[in-house]
Amino acid sequence: MKSFKKLKTALLVLFIFLIALTSYGQHLPLLKISNDSRYLVTEKDKPFFWLGGTAWELIHRLDREEIDKYLGDRANKGFTVIQTVVLAELDGLNTSNAYGKTPLLNNDPTKLNEQYFKHVDYVVEKANELGLYIALLPTWGDKFNKKWGVGPEIFNPKNAHTYGKILAKRYLNNTNLIWVLGGDRPLETEGHYQIIRAMAQGIREVDEKHLITYHPVGAKKATDFLDDRWLDLDMFQSGHSRTAKEYSYVFESKKTSRTRPVINGEARYENIPDRFWEEEAYGWLDDADVRVSAYWSIIAGAAGYTYGCNDIWQMYDISKEPVISARTDWQAALQLPGSTQMGYMKKIFEQLPWQKMEVDQSLILNDNLEDESYILCAVGTHKKFAVAYTPNGTPINANVSKIDSERINAWWFNPRSGKVKHIGNFDTNVAREFKPWASGWGSDFLLILTSQDSEVNFNEMTK
Repeated sequence: MKSFKKLKTALLVLFIFLIALTSYGQHLPLLKISNDSRYLVTEKDKPFFWLGGTAWELIHRLDREEIDKYLGDRANKGFTVIQTVVLAELDGLNTSNAYGKTPLLNNDPTKLNEQYFKHVDYVVEKANELGLYIALLPTWGDKFNKKWGVGPEIFNPKNAHTYGKILAKRYLNNTNLIWVLGGDRPLETEGHYQIIRAMAQGIREVDEKHLITYHPVGAKKATDFLDDRWLDLDMFQSGHSRTAKEYSYVFESKKTSRTRPVINGEARYENIPDRFWEEEAYGWLDDADVRVSAYWSIIAGAAGYTYGCNDIWQMYDISKEPVISARTDWQAALQLPGSTQMGYMKKIFEQLPWQKMEVDQSLILNDNLEDESYILCAVGTHKKFAVAYTPNGTPINANVSKIDSERINAWWFNPRSGKVKHIGNFDTNVAREFKPWASGWGSDFLLILTSQDSEVNFNEMTK
Protein backbone atom coordinates (compact mmCIF):
# COMPACT_ATOMS: atom_id res chain seq x y z
CA MET A 1 0.00 0.00 0.00
CA LYS A 2 2.83 2.39 0.86
CA SER A 3 4.53 1.58 -2.45
CA PHE A 4 1.32 2.40 -4.31
CA LYS A 5 1.04 5.74 -2.49
CA LYS A 6 4.67 6.55 -3.32
CA LEU A 7 4.08 5.69 -6.97
CA LYS A 8 0.92 7.79 -7.00
CA THR A 9 2.80 10.74 -5.46
CA ALA A 10 5.67 10.38 -7.94
CA LEU A 11 3.26 10.32 -10.88
CA LEU A 12 1.50 13.43 -9.54
CA VAL A 13 4.80 15.28 -9.22
CA LEU A 14 5.76 14.23 -12.76
CA PHE A 15 2.37 15.37 -14.07
CA ILE A 16 2.74 18.79 -12.43
CA PHE A 17 6.27 19.08 -13.79
CA LEU A 18 5.14 18.29 -17.33
CA ILE A 19 2.36 20.89 -17.10
CA ALA A 20 4.85 23.49 -15.90
CA LEU A 21 7.28 22.52 -18.65
CA THR A 22 4.55 22.85 -21.27
CA SER A 23 3.36 26.20 -19.89
CA TYR A 24 6.65 27.92 -19.25
CA GLY A 25 9.26 25.98 -21.25
CA GLN A 26 8.00 26.96 -24.67
CA HIS A 27 9.87 29.52 -26.70
CA LEU A 28 8.49 32.08 -29.08
CA PRO A 29 9.52 31.46 -32.70
CA LEU A 30 12.60 33.21 -33.98
CA LEU A 31 11.93 36.15 -36.27
CA LYS A 32 13.35 36.55 -39.76
CA ILE A 33 13.00 38.79 -42.80
CA SER A 34 10.19 38.09 -45.27
CA ASN A 35 11.01 36.87 -48.79
CA ASP A 36 10.39 40.33 -50.23
CA SER A 37 12.64 41.86 -47.51
CA ARG A 38 9.91 44.31 -46.48
CA TYR A 39 8.44 42.78 -43.32
CA LEU A 40 9.14 40.43 -40.44
CA VAL A 41 7.86 36.89 -40.28
CA THR A 42 8.21 33.96 -37.90
CA GLU A 43 10.17 30.81 -38.68
CA LYS A 44 7.03 29.42 -40.35
CA ASP A 45 6.59 32.57 -42.46
CA LYS A 46 3.67 33.94 -40.46
CA PRO A 47 3.58 37.77 -40.77
CA PHE A 48 4.75 39.49 -37.58
CA PHE A 49 3.44 42.93 -36.66
CA TRP A 50 6.00 44.86 -34.58
CA LEU A 51 4.01 46.84 -32.04
CA GLY A 52 6.69 48.03 -29.68
CA GLY A 53 6.70 49.62 -26.27
CA THR A 54 9.48 51.99 -25.17
CA ALA A 55 10.75 50.95 -21.74
CA TRP A 56 14.33 52.18 -21.73
CA GLU A 57 14.71 52.16 -17.92
CA LEU A 58 12.76 48.93 -17.31
CA ILE A 59 15.79 46.85 -16.32
CA HIS A 60 17.57 49.63 -14.51
CA ARG A 61 14.77 51.03 -12.33
CA LEU A 62 12.05 48.43 -11.73
CA ASP A 63 11.88 45.47 -9.40
CA ARG A 64 10.41 42.17 -10.56
CA GLU A 65 6.90 42.83 -9.33
CA GLU A 66 6.88 46.13 -11.22
CA ILE A 67 8.36 44.47 -14.30
CA ASP A 68 5.55 41.91 -14.23
CA LYS A 69 3.00 44.72 -14.07
CA TYR A 70 4.46 46.62 -17.02
CA LEU A 71 4.99 43.57 -19.24
CA GLY A 72 1.58 42.15 -18.36
CA ASP A 73 -0.13 45.43 -19.25
CA ARG A 74 1.58 45.61 -22.65
CA ALA A 75 0.92 41.96 -23.46
CA ASN A 76 -2.76 42.39 -22.60
CA LYS A 77 -2.99 45.40 -24.93
CA GLY A 78 -1.59 43.50 -27.90
CA PHE A 79 2.02 44.69 -27.89
CA THR A 80 4.55 42.31 -29.38
CA VAL A 81 7.96 43.93 -28.71
CA ILE A 82 9.46 45.75 -25.71
CA GLN A 83 12.50 47.99 -26.26
CA THR A 84 14.84 48.25 -23.29
CA VAL A 85 18.51 48.78 -22.40
CA VAL A 86 21.16 46.88 -20.44
CA LEU A 87 23.49 49.83 -19.73
CA ALA A 88 20.79 52.43 -19.27
CA GLU A 89 20.79 56.16 -19.95
CA LEU A 90 20.01 57.56 -16.50
CA ASP A 91 23.41 56.89 -14.89
CA GLY A 92 22.97 53.22 -15.68
CA LEU A 93 26.59 52.39 -14.91
CA ASN A 94 26.89 53.87 -11.43
CA THR A 95 23.34 54.11 -10.05
CA SER A 96 22.22 50.69 -8.84
CA ASN A 97 19.13 48.83 -9.98
CA ALA A 98 16.19 48.05 -7.68
CA TYR A 99 18.29 45.37 -5.96
CA GLY A 100 21.37 47.49 -5.35
CA LYS A 101 23.41 46.08 -8.26
CA THR A 102 25.29 47.80 -11.08
CA PRO A 103 25.84 46.05 -14.43
CA LEU A 104 29.63 45.94 -14.73
CA LEU A 105 32.59 45.37 -12.47
CA ASN A 106 34.71 48.53 -12.40
CA ASN A 107 32.72 49.77 -15.40
CA ASP A 108 34.56 47.25 -17.56
CA PRO A 109 32.33 45.94 -20.41
CA THR A 110 34.23 42.66 -20.44
CA LYS A 111 33.34 41.95 -16.79
CA LEU A 112 29.64 41.52 -16.15
CA ASN A 113 28.10 41.67 -12.68
CA GLU A 114 26.28 38.35 -12.57
CA GLN A 115 23.74 39.56 -10.01
CA TYR A 116 22.67 42.44 -12.27
CA PHE A 117 22.46 40.22 -15.32
CA LYS A 118 20.22 37.74 -13.54
CA HIS A 119 17.75 40.62 -13.49
CA VAL A 120 18.23 41.10 -17.24
CA ASP A 121 17.65 37.36 -17.68
CA TYR A 122 14.41 37.65 -15.74
CA VAL A 123 13.09 40.37 -18.06
CA VAL A 124 13.87 38.34 -21.19
CA GLU A 125 12.36 35.15 -19.78
CA LYS A 126 9.26 36.81 -18.33
CA ALA A 127 8.62 38.52 -21.66
CA ASN A 128 8.82 35.16 -23.43
CA GLU A 129 6.31 33.72 -20.99
CA LEU A 130 3.91 36.56 -21.88
CA GLY A 131 4.44 36.25 -25.64
CA LEU A 132 6.64 39.35 -25.96
CA TYR A 133 9.92 39.88 -27.79
CA ILE A 134 12.66 41.99 -26.24
CA ALA A 135 14.46 44.47 -28.50
CA LEU A 136 17.57 44.71 -26.36
CA LEU A 137 20.08 47.54 -26.51
CA PRO A 138 23.43 46.36 -25.10
CA THR A 139 24.12 49.97 -24.14
CA TRP A 140 22.73 53.48 -24.45
CA GLY A 141 24.64 55.69 -26.84
CA ASP A 142 26.18 57.96 -24.21
CA LYS A 143 28.54 55.14 -23.27
CA PHE A 144 30.38 55.54 -26.60
CA ASN A 145 29.41 59.12 -27.60
CA LYS A 146 28.43 61.13 -24.53
CA LYS A 147 27.52 64.31 -26.42
CA TRP A 148 24.87 64.96 -23.74
CA GLY A 149 23.72 62.99 -20.73
CA VAL A 150 25.64 61.18 -18.02
CA GLY A 151 27.96 58.72 -19.73
CA PRO A 152 30.75 57.98 -19.03
CA GLU A 153 32.23 56.76 -22.31
CA ILE A 154 33.61 53.30 -21.56
CA PHE A 155 33.76 51.61 -24.96
CA ASN A 156 36.55 51.12 -27.46
CA PRO A 157 36.53 48.71 -30.42
CA LYS A 158 38.27 45.92 -28.50
CA ASN A 159 36.02 45.81 -25.44
CA ALA A 160 32.92 46.46 -27.56
CA HIS A 161 33.73 43.34 -29.57
CA THR A 162 34.20 41.29 -26.40
CA TYR A 163 31.03 42.68 -24.83
CA GLY A 164 29.05 41.76 -27.95
CA LYS A 165 30.35 38.19 -27.83
CA ILE A 166 29.59 37.82 -24.12
CA LEU A 167 26.00 39.00 -24.54
CA ALA A 168 25.49 36.88 -27.66
CA LYS A 169 26.59 33.74 -25.82
CA ARG A 170 24.40 34.51 -22.83
CA TYR A 171 21.20 35.01 -24.84
CA LEU A 172 21.85 32.73 -27.82
CA ASN A 173 19.05 30.35 -26.87
CA ASN A 174 16.48 33.01 -26.01
CA THR A 175 14.37 33.07 -29.15
CA ASN A 176 12.42 36.22 -28.20
CA LEU A 177 15.32 38.60 -28.75
CA ILE A 178 16.21 41.33 -31.26
CA TRP A 179 19.53 43.15 -30.93
CA VAL A 180 19.46 46.95 -31.14
CA LEU A 181 22.77 48.79 -31.25
CA GLY A 182 23.22 52.55 -30.95
CA GLY A 183 20.97 54.28 -28.45
CA ASP A 184 19.93 57.81 -29.47
CA ARG A 185 23.40 59.04 -30.41
CA PRO A 186 24.91 59.83 -33.81
CA LEU A 187 28.05 58.23 -35.22
CA GLU A 188 30.32 61.26 -35.59
CA THR A 189 33.88 59.91 -35.59
CA GLU A 190 35.68 56.96 -37.06
CA GLY A 191 36.02 55.67 -33.50
CA HIS A 192 32.25 55.61 -33.06
CA TYR A 193 31.85 53.56 -36.24
CA GLN A 194 34.57 51.16 -35.14
CA ILE A 195 32.89 50.61 -31.76
CA ILE A 196 29.48 49.84 -33.23
CA ARG A 197 30.86 47.61 -35.97
CA ALA A 198 33.04 45.77 -33.46
CA MET A 199 30.05 45.16 -31.18
CA ALA A 200 28.00 43.90 -34.14
CA GLN A 201 30.87 41.65 -35.20
CA GLY A 202 31.18 40.26 -31.69
CA ILE A 203 27.47 39.39 -31.67
CA ARG A 204 27.55 37.88 -35.17
CA GLU A 205 30.58 35.69 -34.44
CA VAL A 206 28.41 33.84 -31.94
CA ASP A 207 24.84 34.56 -32.96
CA GLU A 208 23.50 34.34 -36.50
CA LYS A 209 19.93 33.65 -35.35
CA HIS A 210 18.72 36.97 -34.00
CA LEU A 211 18.00 40.10 -36.03
CA ILE A 212 20.08 43.25 -35.48
CA THR A 213 19.19 46.90 -36.00
CA TYR A 214 20.42 50.32 -34.87
CA HIS A 215 18.52 52.97 -32.88
CA PRO A 216 19.67 56.37 -34.20
CA VAL A 217 19.50 59.91 -32.93
CA GLY A 218 16.32 61.95 -33.51
CA ALA A 219 15.17 62.72 -37.06
CA LYS A 220 17.52 60.06 -38.47
CA LYS A 221 17.39 56.51 -39.83
CA ALA A 222 19.87 53.75 -39.11
CA THR A 223 20.78 53.78 -42.80
CA ASP A 224 21.74 57.43 -42.57
CA PHE A 225 24.83 56.07 -40.80
CA LEU A 226 25.16 52.39 -41.71
CA ASP A 227 24.52 50.11 -44.67
CA ASP A 228 26.40 47.09 -43.32
CA ARG A 229 25.30 43.53 -44.06
CA TRP A 230 24.62 42.85 -40.37
CA LEU A 231 22.00 45.63 -40.28
CA ASP A 232 18.82 43.59 -40.81
CA LEU A 233 16.26 46.33 -40.09
CA ASP A 234 16.25 50.04 -40.82
CA MET A 235 15.05 51.67 -37.60
CA PHE A 236 14.29 55.39 -37.51
CA GLN A 237 13.52 57.92 -34.81
CA SER A 238 10.99 60.40 -36.18
CA GLY A 239 11.06 62.25 -32.88
CA HIS A 240 8.78 64.18 -30.57
CA SER A 241 7.27 66.84 -32.79
CA ARG A 242 3.76 67.41 -34.12
CA THR A 243 5.38 68.65 -37.33
CA ALA A 244 7.12 65.32 -38.00
CA LYS A 245 6.20 63.60 -41.27
CA GLU A 246 6.70 60.00 -40.21
CA TYR A 247 5.81 58.58 -43.62
CA SER A 248 8.75 60.43 -45.21
CA TYR A 249 11.27 58.30 -43.29
CA VAL A 250 9.72 55.13 -44.69
CA PHE A 251 9.76 56.54 -48.22
CA GLU A 252 13.41 57.54 -47.88
CA SER A 253 14.40 54.17 -46.46
CA LYS A 254 12.90 52.40 -49.44
CA LYS A 255 15.25 54.35 -51.73
CA THR A 256 18.37 52.81 -50.20
CA SER A 257 20.45 50.27 -52.12
CA ARG A 258 19.32 47.33 -50.02
CA THR A 259 15.68 46.64 -49.15
CA ARG A 260 15.10 46.16 -45.44
CA PRO A 261 12.04 46.14 -43.18
CA VAL A 262 11.56 49.62 -41.71
CA ILE A 263 10.64 50.21 -38.05
CA ASN A 264 9.63 53.50 -36.46
CA GLY A 265 11.53 52.84 -33.25
CA GLU A 266 10.88 56.17 -31.52
CA ALA A 267 8.11 58.53 -32.54
CA ARG A 268 5.95 61.15 -30.81
CA TYR A 269 5.76 60.25 -27.13
CA GLU A 270 2.46 60.62 -25.36
CA ASN A 271 2.52 63.16 -22.50
CA ILE A 272 5.71 64.96 -23.52
CA PRO A 273 6.23 68.66 -24.36
CA ASP A 274 6.06 69.12 -28.12
CA ARG A 275 9.55 69.97 -29.47
CA PHE A 276 10.87 70.18 -25.92
CA TRP A 277 14.36 71.11 -27.15
CA GLU A 278 13.17 74.48 -28.51
CA GLU A 279 12.77 77.64 -26.43
CA GLU A 280 9.20 78.26 -27.57
CA ALA A 281 6.41 76.32 -25.84
CA TYR A 282 4.16 74.32 -28.19
CA GLY A 283 2.04 72.52 -25.63
CA TRP A 284 2.00 68.78 -25.02
CA LEU A 285 1.82 65.81 -27.36
CA ASP A 286 -1.16 63.55 -26.72
CA ASP A 287 -2.82 60.34 -27.85
CA ALA A 288 -3.85 61.96 -31.16
CA ASP A 289 -0.15 62.53 -31.91
CA VAL A 290 0.54 58.90 -31.16
CA ARG A 291 -2.19 57.78 -33.55
CA VAL A 292 -1.13 60.07 -36.38
CA SER A 293 2.51 59.01 -36.19
CA ALA A 294 1.54 55.34 -36.01
CA TYR A 295 -0.96 55.27 -38.89
CA TRP A 296 1.29 57.38 -41.11
CA SER A 297 4.18 54.97 -40.42
CA ILE A 298 2.30 51.74 -41.09
CA ILE A 299 0.35 52.94 -44.13
CA ALA A 300 3.62 54.24 -45.61
CA GLY A 301 4.95 50.70 -45.50
CA ALA A 302 6.74 50.34 -42.16
CA ALA A 303 6.97 46.83 -40.73
CA GLY A 304 6.37 48.13 -37.23
CA TYR A 305 5.81 51.00 -34.87
CA THR A 306 6.94 51.62 -31.30
CA TYR A 307 4.69 53.48 -28.87
CA GLY A 308 6.32 55.70 -26.29
CA CYS A 309 5.29 57.72 -23.26
CA ASN A 310 7.55 60.26 -21.54
CA ASP A 311 6.65 59.01 -18.06
CA ILE A 312 7.05 55.34 -18.92
CA TRP A 313 10.37 55.23 -20.78
CA GLN A 314 12.04 56.63 -17.65
CA MET A 315 9.76 54.72 -15.24
CA TYR A 316 9.12 57.99 -13.45
CA ASP A 317 7.54 58.19 -10.03
CA ILE A 318 7.19 61.09 -7.64
CA SER A 319 10.31 60.09 -5.70
CA LYS A 320 12.53 60.54 -8.77
CA GLU A 321 13.87 63.58 -10.55
CA PRO A 322 11.70 64.11 -13.66
CA VAL A 323 13.34 64.09 -17.09
CA ILE A 324 11.87 66.28 -19.86
CA SER A 325 9.11 67.52 -17.51
CA ALA A 326 7.72 64.07 -16.69
CA ARG A 327 4.55 64.70 -14.68
CA THR A 328 2.66 61.43 -14.25
CA ASP A 329 3.83 58.39 -12.28
CA TRP A 330 4.52 55.56 -14.74
CA GLN A 331 1.95 53.18 -13.23
CA ALA A 332 -0.78 55.79 -13.72
CA ALA A 333 0.58 56.59 -17.20
CA LEU A 334 -0.03 52.96 -18.19
CA GLN A 335 -3.68 53.98 -18.43
CA LEU A 336 -3.16 56.90 -20.80
CA PRO A 337 -5.28 56.22 -23.91
CA GLY A 338 -2.50 56.02 -26.50
CA SER A 339 -1.23 52.55 -25.61
CA THR A 340 -4.71 51.00 -25.71
CA GLN A 341 -5.34 52.68 -29.06
CA MET A 342 -2.15 51.15 -30.45
CA GLY A 343 -3.64 47.77 -29.71
CA TYR A 344 -6.67 48.80 -31.77
CA MET A 345 -4.38 49.86 -34.62
CA LYS A 346 -2.59 46.53 -34.68
CA LYS A 347 -5.90 44.66 -34.58
CA ILE A 348 -7.44 46.50 -37.55
CA PHE A 349 -4.37 46.08 -39.74
CA GLU A 350 -4.15 42.41 -38.87
CA GLN A 351 -7.69 42.03 -40.27
CA LEU A 352 -6.19 43.08 -43.62
CA PRO A 353 -3.18 41.78 -45.60
CA TRP A 354 -1.31 44.84 -44.32
CA GLN A 355 2.05 43.51 -45.48
CA LYS A 356 0.77 43.75 -49.06
CA MET A 357 -0.12 47.44 -49.02
CA GLU A 358 1.41 49.95 -51.44
CA VAL A 359 1.08 53.71 -50.97
CA ASP A 360 -1.12 55.16 -53.71
CA GLN A 361 -2.03 58.83 -53.29
CA SER A 362 -3.98 58.81 -56.57
CA LEU A 363 -6.85 57.36 -54.53
CA ILE A 364 -7.44 60.91 -53.21
CA LEU A 365 -9.10 63.36 -55.61
CA ASN A 366 -9.59 66.35 -53.28
CA ASP A 367 -6.91 68.85 -52.26
CA ASN A 368 -4.51 67.20 -49.85
CA LEU A 369 -2.07 69.61 -48.24
CA GLU A 370 1.04 68.00 -46.79
CA ASP A 371 0.52 69.33 -43.28
CA GLU A 372 -1.04 67.95 -40.08
CA SER A 373 -4.18 67.06 -42.07
CA TYR A 374 -2.38 65.03 -44.75
CA ILE A 375 -4.43 62.05 -45.90
CA LEU A 376 -2.24 59.00 -46.55
CA CYS A 377 -3.55 56.11 -48.63
CA ALA A 378 -2.50 52.61 -49.58
CA VAL A 379 -3.96 49.99 -51.90
CA GLY A 380 -3.49 46.22 -51.61
CA THR A 381 -1.16 44.81 -54.24
CA HIS A 382 -4.05 42.74 -55.68
CA LYS A 383 -6.36 45.81 -55.60
CA LYS A 384 -8.89 44.06 -53.37
CA PHE A 385 -8.76 46.66 -50.60
CA ALA A 386 -7.61 50.19 -49.84
CA VAL A 387 -7.15 52.30 -46.72
CA ALA A 388 -7.07 56.08 -46.31
CA TYR A 389 -6.21 57.81 -43.04
CA THR A 390 -7.50 61.31 -42.37
CA PRO A 391 -5.74 62.80 -39.31
CA ASN A 392 -8.30 65.51 -38.54
CA GLY A 393 -11.49 64.27 -40.17
CA THR A 394 -11.09 65.95 -43.56
CA PRO A 395 -13.60 64.38 -45.99
CA ILE A 396 -12.10 61.96 -48.50
CA ASN A 397 -13.11 62.24 -52.15
CA ALA A 398 -12.01 58.78 -53.23
CA ASN A 399 -11.27 57.32 -56.63
CA VAL A 400 -13.00 54.04 -55.78
CA SER A 401 -12.13 52.59 -59.18
CA LYS A 402 -8.71 51.79 -57.67
CA ILE A 403 -10.40 48.68 -56.25
CA ASP A 404 -10.64 45.84 -58.78
CA SER A 405 -14.35 45.18 -58.29
CA GLU A 406 -17.61 46.47 -59.76
CA ARG A 407 -18.87 47.21 -56.28
CA ILE A 408 -17.17 47.83 -52.97
CA ASN A 409 -17.95 47.87 -49.27
CA ALA A 410 -16.90 50.97 -47.34
CA TRP A 411 -16.16 51.16 -43.64
CA TRP A 412 -15.09 53.74 -41.08
CA PHE A 413 -12.69 52.60 -38.39
CA ASN A 414 -12.58 54.75 -35.24
CA PRO A 415 -8.97 54.75 -33.96
CA ARG A 416 -10.10 55.97 -30.52
CA SER A 417 -12.55 53.13 -29.81
CA GLY A 418 -11.34 50.33 -32.07
CA LYS A 419 -14.81 50.00 -33.60
CA VAL A 420 -15.80 49.61 -37.25
CA LYS A 421 -18.90 51.13 -38.86
CA HIS A 422 -20.22 49.92 -42.21
CA ILE A 423 -20.92 52.90 -44.49
CA GLY A 424 -22.49 51.08 -47.40
CA ASN A 425 -22.05 49.22 -50.68
CA PHE A 426 -21.16 51.30 -53.75
CA ASP A 427 -20.45 51.10 -57.47
CA THR A 428 -16.87 51.84 -58.50
CA ASN A 429 -17.65 53.62 -61.77
CA VAL A 430 -17.92 57.01 -60.12
CA ALA A 431 -15.86 58.81 -57.44
CA ARG A 432 -17.44 59.10 -54.02
CA GLU A 433 -16.91 61.41 -51.05
CA PHE A 434 -16.70 59.91 -47.57
CA LYS A 435 -17.20 62.38 -44.74
CA PRO A 436 -16.46 61.45 -41.11
CA TRP A 437 -18.94 62.52 -38.42
CA ALA A 438 -16.39 64.76 -36.63
CA SER A 439 -13.47 66.97 -37.58
CA GLY A 440 -10.60 68.85 -35.94
CA TRP A 441 -7.53 67.74 -34.02
CA GLY A 442 -8.14 64.35 -32.42
CA SER A 443 -10.91 63.47 -34.90
CA ASP A 444 -8.89 61.05 -37.01
CA PHE A 445 -10.50 58.20 -38.98
CA LEU A 446 -9.43 55.29 -41.14
CA LEU A 447 -11.47 54.67 -44.28
CA ILE A 448 -11.42 51.04 -45.44
CA LEU A 449 -12.63 49.98 -48.89
CA THR A 450 -12.95 46.30 -49.76
CA SER A 451 -13.95 44.48 -52.93
CA GLN A 452 -17.39 42.90 -53.07
CA ASP A 453 -15.89 39.41 -52.91
CA SER A 454 -13.50 40.27 -50.07
CA GLU A 455 -13.24 37.76 -47.24
CA VAL A 456 -12.37 40.49 -44.73
CA ASN A 457 -14.67 40.23 -41.74
CA PHE A 458 -15.07 43.06 -39.23
CA ASN A 459 -17.97 41.49 -37.30
CA GLU A 460 -16.10 41.39 -33.97
CA MET A 461 -15.18 45.07 -34.30
CA THR A 462 -18.69 46.36 -34.99
CA LYS A 463 -20.18 45.39 -31.61
